[in-house]
Amino acid sequence: MDQPTAPVPPPGCPAHQAGGRVPLYGTEFAADPQAYYTYLRHFGPTAPVELAPGVEATLITDYAFALQLLQDSGAFRKDARRWRDLNEGRVPPDSPVVPLLSYRPNAMFSDGAEHLRLRQAITDSMARVDSRKLSRTTEQVSNYLISQFGSRGSADLLGDYAKQLPLFVFNELFGCTADIGDRVVFGITGMFDGVNAEQAVGVMFGAIGELVALKRAKPGDDVPSWLMEHQAKLTDEELVHQIALLLVAGNEPLRNLIGNTLHRLLTHDAYAHQGGLIDEAIDDTLWENPPMQNLAPHYPAADMEFAGQKLHAGDLVMVSFAAANTGPALTAARQAGSNRAHLAWSAGPHACPSKEPARQITVTAIENLLNRLPDVELAVPSESLTWRPGPFNRGLTVLPAKFTPVQNVHRPAPAHKEAPLRQEPTATGGRGERGGVWSQFLNWLTR
Repeated sequence: MDQPTAPVPPPGCPAHQAGGRVPLYGTEFAADPQAYYTYLRHFGPTAPVELAPGVEATLITDYAFALQLLQDSGAFRKDARRWRDLNEGRVPPDSPVVPLLSYRPNAMFSDGAEHLRLRQAITDSMARVDSRKLSRTTEQVSNYLISQFGSRGSADLLGDYAKQLPLFVFNELFGCTADIGDRVVFGITGMFDGVNAEQAVGVMFGAIGELVALKRAKPGDDVPSWLMEHQAKLTDEELVHQIALLLVAGNEPLRNLIGNTLHRLLTHDAYAHQGGLIDEAIDDTLWENPPMQNLAPHYPAADMEFAGQKLHAGDLVMVSFAAANTGPALTAARQAGSNRAHLAWSAGPHACPSKEPARQITVTAIENLLNRLPDVELAVPSESLTWRPGPFNRGLTVLPAKFTPVQNVHRPAPAHKEAPLRQEPTATGGRGERGGVWSQFLNWLTR
């Protein structure tokens, strides 16, 4: 039997060196991650990778083994305090990937009964979100953002739209006052953009702490208040960390999903000739260009063999949703089966608890944009677009578009008492608004 030809690493990949780990960072990886995944598959179901200089991990690229790991909470744990390389000093403490992978007392980093308690509080509270109100809120936010650039006839649909919309919608769902909302927006944006990230995280947690205190004193019809009412009896510290998890996890993946789906719609003519083009485009994006391409950090509870690979207790093992979704063996199965069997929302006990609201926000945001800007098209050649570097996210840096200029949409006055945050004083005792983006949105709503 002929031996397969030895795979050639992608250009610029240090794995050209014998035994080298494959880097999942830098502009080369961002430009063509699928070339890297094709190469990684030659290692078998798992592959040796480097998430950042000095940060090693085992990456699962096979769909079946990824699903097995995600569903096996006995053999694989989520508590990042088990991360052996970090505990033994082999991971640089200032590494850019450490803040995202480090332990926090939330549902993402917990196991067993503790995870069940925190997870139940989150899923029950998110289940109380009214889908009609969510669509209405998303449309209001969408109209506001379009009003900021619509008359120009051009926009960066990422920075001007996809990046901002999830933050505004989640601030509404979480009952943020103007002052708190501005700091949440600042904190999350700075954390993911890497601009004074440590300070930004501090600002965000400080704002969420004030939000918890505010809702303890005056509960509302919002997610933090529902979390407080839950039988899990969350402490204030637990509340802060679950709210931060929901806000952060609801922002970055949603931003990329909206942006990546818009990119797909603007670069694939086929959708214009199909019914249900937005749903189809979202599913195809989740399969082929998911917003979080590599994540789901797990740690073996004991030394073990998995997918033919020896793993030690505390090794960092991650799932490549992007590689698992696009494996050659899946092509026929995907065509024959469900178009939603992808792993973009993860799977098992730690699967995304907000995938239905996330999908609804994405559909509404894209539908409203295309209705308002029916002739929108890319303003630059598609091959000139660039993607943000990093091992976890899959998102564009910009998405320049052009369209026929439009005037601001007519806004009827809000007809419901659904948003007390528009009337509450700021959390700083009535101090004037800071003029941040959330304040500006609230002012626009009530003009």
